Amino acid sequence: MQRFNAQFAGKSSPTDVLSFPADQEGEPYLGDIIISVESADRQRRTSLDKEMKILGLHGVLHLLGHDHVHDDGEMNDLEKALRKEFGLQ
Repeated sequence: MQRFNAQFAGKSSPTDVLSFPADQEGEPYLGDIIISVESADRQRRTSLDKEMKILGLHGVLHLLGHDHVHDDGEMNDLEKALRKEFGLQ
C-alpha cells in the first residue's frame, strides 16, 4: 500500500484505502478500490468484517467525487450518516 500510495497519491506513507475513479463518466463502473487488510485489522474497533465495510464505504465516497481533504468536513459528515444507516458505527 505504501508503494501504491507513493505512486498514485504522491505520499510516501502507507494508507488503508485507495480509490481509483473510472476514466469515463456516465458508466455504471465507478472505478477500483484497494483496501489494506493489514491496516484494517490493525485499526479496527470491532470486527475485521465491519472495518473492511467501513473502508469500502470510504472508498466508494471517493469514487463518487467526495474529498475529505478539501471539503470542510462534508465527506466526513456524509460518511458518519451512512455508517449509521448501514449499522457500521
